[in-house]
Amino acid sequence: MTNRVSYNPQDFQRMCEQAERDHESRKVLILLERVKRQIADRGVAAPDVQSPKPPVTAIASQAGLSQPAARPAPFDR
Repeated sequence: MTNRVSYNPQDFQRMCEQAERDHESRKVLILLERVKRQIADRGVAAPDVQSPKPPVTAIASQAGLSQPAARPAPFDR
């Protein structure tokens, strides 16, 4: 006969939940390390990064053409 340890169902469920949390936290740590490494590589590889251009404002004549014609609301009676 083998010597097996039998856990209560609640204890087994708690152990499974803890194992799942450990696995998730391990995945998060690996992801954080990967992101840190990518940021470090990007900082070394591209020091000449420029900020994006400011947004272009619309010309007043074009802005007036894009608005729909004013009509009365269909539910006003």
